[in-house]
Amino acid sequence: MTKPRRLLDLLVLNAYWVGLSFMWNSLHVIILPAVLLLLVPDSFKNTYLGLLTFSGLVIAMIVQPVSGAISDQWVSPLGRRRPLILLGTAFDFVFLAVLAWAGGLAWLALGYFGLQVSSNLAHGPLQGLLPDQVPEDQLGRASGFKNLMDMTGLVASALIVGRVLDPQALHPISAIGLVVAILAVSAAVTIIGVHEQPSVRVDKATKQSLFEAFRIDWHTHSRFAWLVASRMFFLLAIYGIQVFALYFLRDVLKAENPVKLTGDLLASITLALIFAALAGGWLGDRLGHTRMSYLACAVGGLGCLSMLLARTPAAVLVFGTILGVGIGLFLTANWALLNELAPVAEAGKFMGLTNLATAGAGALGRLEGPFIDLLNNARPGAWWGYSGLFLMGAVSIAVSAVLLAKVGKIHR
Repeated sequence: MTKPRRLLDLLVLNAYWVGLSFMWNSLHVIILPAVLLLLVPDSFKNTYLGLLTFSGLVIAMIVQPVSGAISDQWVSPLGRRRPLILLGTAFDFVFLAVLAWAGGLAWLALGYFGLQVSSNLAHGPLQGLLPDQVPEDQLGRASGFKNLMDMTGLVASALIVGRVLDPQALHPISAIGLVVAILAVSAAVTIIGVHEQPSVRVDKATKQSLFEAFRIDWHTHSRFAWLVASRMFFLLAIYGIQVFALYFLRDVLKAENPVKLTGDLLASITLALIFAALAGGWLGDRLGHTRMSYLACAVGGLGCLSMLLARTPAAVLVFGTILGVGIGLFLTANWALLNELAPVAEAGKFMGLTNLATAGAGALGRLEGPFIDLLNNARPGAWWGYSGLFLMGAVSIAVSAVLLAKVGKIHR
């Protein structure tokens, strides 16, 4: 039985999420949108950004479950998770360097796609650490800290990178150098601070083939599947809004510095998210994570609909705060439920499969880019594309709530 974890243990266990969150939110929300404005036609900026990041997230959907399943059977004196985390992080630095000095669209794509492979090589095993190390009655609290680390990285990227990055800089060396530093420190805390038992070689009679490692009896684990589907539709709403926020603020609000305002919006969402994530973890352990998930859907849907009315920076920040509360409640409750339903012996594989929802939602959200451009160009100045983006978000969250009902109540 896994021993109870202290506060310091939970912080060290989840520290790497700060670096991952800082890196991907810096790239997806600020750096890539800003650099692409210098490389592609303005009227098709949503299309280029959507298709580039869609392709990268398809790579993530494949690599992360594979690396998680491989780590379930990894044999090493350092344990089964940390060796792959270390390997993936080392290659991250190579591809971040390519992105920093990318001189055109092709080099930008090469660095971005390579980073998706290396980062998700580490990401899959990292997700297996929490169910490996934390007892069941602390999963809500641990999930809250996981989301706290995520949001710490997100807030830091929003407040810092938007001010460090020069919107006219084709080579974002300073911004990406900052990403490298934070990723290195956070990775070191988790890799050095977490103590795994040495993993042992299993005999041939019980060892799974690589093909068997990815097989799941979905009939037996149907509730896990419905929970993953619910996660995908909720995140579809959020990622669609997140990735095109800079262009919405630039086109509709005519922001003088859309890069900075995007960072401020992201920060307001995230500060609300942090509070809701921590409170949601504590309340979920007492009232039930399923109930908290339904509450999250109600608040998140309201946040999406309210963004239809946003026409000033102040309104954007207020409505973004509502959305942030819904996201925070959902992420903590959903992550705790997934950890409760994942079999302990195959935690790496099952938690890696959650990326079918996370990266899948991110990928599908990027495909909204061409439709946003199509609707915006149909009647210039009306910005129908951005209105459709927010309406689609509300509908996606409603579908998430419907799918959650199929999971039913989870008893410990």
